[in-house]
Amino acid sequence: MARLGMVIDLKRCVGCNACTVACKSENGTPPDIFFTRVLEQVAGQYPIVKKKYIPVLCNHCLDAPCVRVCPTGATYKRENGIVLVDYTKCIGCKACVVACPYNNRTLMPKGKLKEGHFKNHLTPYEQVKYKDFYEGVVVKCTFCYHRVDQGLEPACVNTCPAGARVFGDLHDPESEVSRLIRQRGGMQPMSEANTNPSVYYLE
Repeated sequence: MARLGMVIDLKRCVGCNACTVACKSENGTPPDIFFTRVLEQVAGQYPIVKKKYIPVLCNHCLDAPCVRVCPTGATYKRENGIVLVDYTKCIGCKACVVACPYNNRTLMPKGKLKEGHFKNHLTPYEQVKYKDFYEGVVVKCTFCYHRVDQGLEPACVNTCPAGARVFGDLHDPESEVSRLIRQRGGMQPMSEANTNPSVYYLE
């Protein structure tokens, strides 16, 4: 069985936030709800400084603490490694939010689905997309499983103009993600947390 994962090349990322916009567009999340973000880090000392961009998202961990702590089984892992939330089972207790060492889960507050990006009304697009969400539950990146199931890449990968994101099967030694991890020494974020993330970074 495939284990799907992502490689992010930090040398290629230019901080354009196209991935963030693509994710918002694909998933139709309300204001202030982001499934992927791009963090900025300044390194060096004046006058020699540089800025590094670090895209972050749910890491779809092999040993996901969010799955272990969920009291209702709402957070679960598919056979291909994608970690999802069943909104009909989620009670909004936020145990998974606390358990996630990466801070990549968000509670959808009550009333949030009445709030559009233009404040006083929902656009037709928002009216359609908001039907996929529930209030009072935890939401997060899904690796665009609905696209993956159709043989497509996640929206963030498909949109990145610099080719900084690569998606594929971590169990296939011949896949592009496996090759990059092997050749460039791909690193898992916070490996000391022992969650075995499915997202790797290249420096």
